[in-house]
Amino acid sequence: MKIILKKDIESLGAAGEIVTVKNGYARNYLIPGGFAALATPGNMRAVEIENKAAALRQQRGQREARDLADKLEKLSLTVSVQVGEEEKLFGSVTSQNIADLLAENGFEIDKKKILLEDPIKALGVYDVPVKLHQDVTALVKVWVVRE
Repeated sequence: MKIILKKDIESLGAAGEIVTVKNGYARNYLIPGGFAALATPGNMRAVEIENKAAALRQQRGQREARDLADKLEKLSLTVSVQVGEEEKLFGSVTSQNIADLLAENGFEIDKKKILLEDPIKALGVYDVPVKLHQDVTALVKVWVVRE
């Protein structure tokens, strides 16, 4: 039986794909569970229209993310921190600190999108990646200087 997947199913495929499965599996599990629909001509047209709309949304989101990435890459943030002997920081600079600095400059970006592997614990200049979209990552220059 041919069905159209409504949700991603690891063993079958991604949402929007047309797959062939056994009749019982489709009638008893996939269709009643809302995971799939019969592959009728009407349903296939509806999925095609939905996929086109999703592709347009994806392109628009990617274009907006690229524009934002261009603006962020021109930005340079400065963090003033207290340092002790041997240039060691009291504390560290975290993704939350960077998100706050970005907010001060008019960019509302979630701290989870700032990809710091480890908090910054030394003075210097760092290129911090910010994931804006699935395919778009910007590098923000962060200067860590003594207070």
